Amino acid sequence: MAIELLEPARAAALRTQRLTYPEVGATAGDLPRGYRVITRTAALPAGVDLDGAARELFRWQVQQRAGLRVAVSDERVVPDAVVVLSFGIGPLAVRAPCRVVYVVDEPQRRGFAYGTLPGHAESGEEAFVLERRADGSATFTITAFSRPATALAKLAGPLGRRVQDLATARYLRAFE
Repeated sequence: MAIELLEPARAAALRTQRLTYPEVGATAGDLPRGYRVITRTAALPAGVDLDGAARELFRWQVQQRAGLRVAVSDERVVPDAVVVLSFGIGPLAVRAPCRVVYVVDEPQRRGFAYGTLPGHAESGEEAFVLERRADGSATFTITAFSRPATALAKLAGPLGRRVQDLATARYLRAFE
């Protein structure tokens, strides 16, 4: 399944929407209270080059390899790019609009975070960061904070958290 480009008018409309939480950028530092927090790290396989992994990360491959349909404003992750992630079939598909809130592009660290927009079942932020360690190995870390934003998400309770955990696990396997 290929990554789709959003219609320009849809992308522009999403860019003007406010994020659904006030702690924008918090995945880069102190995580806020009052949210469910996830931090998971996986070692990249020995043959995976950090630069190559970063190219894939910045082309939305992690989300696509996790089994999500991906529609984006920009084929490459850039600040303020918008993405609509979806899963499910037809009118039953769940759509999750997000906007990129920051990009990390350092010699030893690469990644980005996106935040939720209205229409997303959750409210919060998720960061995807690759890092080369001093010993030459590389890791992939996902950091997120979220809380239910819709009545359905609130009703889902533990099931909703389980879905989040499964998505995180699939993201972490994207470079295997």
